[in-house]
Order: sequence, then structure tokens, then C-alpha cells
Amino acid sequence: MSDRHYSYSHYDSRQVAEGFDALRFSGPIGQHLLAQQRALLHDALQPLAGRRILDVGTGTGRAAIGLATEGAIVTGLDASAEMLRVAAARAADAGVTVVFGVADAHALPLPDQSQDGAVCLRVLMHAIDWRRCVAELCRVSRWRVIVDFPALASFAALESGARRMVRMAGRPVEAYRVIAEADVRDAFRANGFRVVDTRRQFVLPINLHKKIGSLAATRRVEGILASAGLLRALGSPVTMVAER
Repeated sequence: MSDRHYSYSHYDSRQVAEGFDALRFSGPIGQHLLAQQRALLHDALQPLAGRRILDVGTGTGRAAIGLATEGAIVTGLDASAEMLRVAAARAADAGVTVVFGVADAHALPLPDQSQDGAVCLRVLMHAIDWRRCVAELCRVSRWRVIVDFPALASFAALESGARRMVRMAGRPVEAYRVIAEADVRDAFRANGFRVVDTRRQFVLPINLHKKIGSLAATRRVEGILASAGLLRALGSPVTMVAER
């Protein structure tokens, strides 16, 4: 895959890698997102002790370290050596063992069904060929695969379109894609997996919640929207758990 694609060049930066956690997980909303992620992975992959789990697009290792803390045997792969450098330091600080390595999500350097489960968070939205990534995750996993993505039917589609226009104008930006849930289900089905759980996170854009910066307000507003049925219809990002 071309290293000129923004999904490679943007994250292969020391500045981006060192500021990644603060950008994604700072403040009450960032911490809430992290807690939700940990809870979902725990529920989907338990019991974790002794299970071989692959974290693809591990970034700074947040998911990988959390899984290792619960006793999983974790391998974290990422295309960015700079992100992995931060991840290794974080794992050492946490006192857990994670095997980190540079690899492309489109061609994982692992044998078929060599892992019990595979996790791939915030990657499909940036990948050159997300279907190929799903196929690779299914190939190396004997049991379960977990992915997330911004939904086509969501407010994220508006932001995605705006970012693509900005990138076409020549300005550097993460011009992520949105994906239809039905297409992801079809991709899993084509690789011998079926979706056993689907969860949607927010109706309103995450960046809006971060700007407001109040977890209480987020819970109140999102609760009202969920009661009106909008979370099921427009919730994003979507996390899917698929099983062989």
C-alpha cells in the first residue's frame, strides 16, 4: 500500500504520535470514550486471561494495554513506528507485556487463525481498502473480530464530506470515510463471520460533545435522543462484534 496516502503519512509523525492521547482521550468526554471502549472489549472477549488477541492499528496502545492488563496475550500492530514508540513506552509504564510491531492492516504478517480474536478500532475509516482489512482480520482470527467505523447514516457523514472537500483544496486533513452498516455485515459474511453484537455510541458528533466538555450534559442530551429512537437510526461510531 502506498505510503503517500494520508493514513500513513499523517500518523508517521512524532508530533502526532506524542499528542495523540491528549487529542483523543483528554477531558471528561475523552475519558468516557476510553471507558466505553474498555468495557466493550471486556464484554466481547472475556474471559481474556490467556487468550491471544491482535490489536490492528494499535496506535499508542490504549486497547492493547487494557487487554494485556486483563491477562490477554496481546500483539499490537501499526503502520507507524512513531505511534508504536509511544505505545511501547506506555506499556512499560503500565507494567504489562505487549508485543508491538510495524505492519500494514491490509496484509497482516500472521498465519491463518493464529489469534483467538482481533480488534481494529478507528482504522477502517482511514484505510485505503477497508474490505481487504476486514478480510485480513477474519483470516487471522479463529473466533471473534471487533471493528468500529463512522456510520453512513449519521452526522459524521457531514463532517466526512466537509473534510474531503478541504483535502481536495490541498489542505492537510484526515479525510476519513463513513461506511454503511450493511456493507460491513456483508464483508464479514463473505469471510465466514456473522455479526453477533452492534453498538452505537452518540447521535451528535463527538467533537461537539468535546467542545461542550460536560459529561453530564452529554449523558442528558444523548439519553433524550436515544429515547426518541435516534441513537438506533443515527448513532455513530458503530462498533461491530463478529464471530466465526
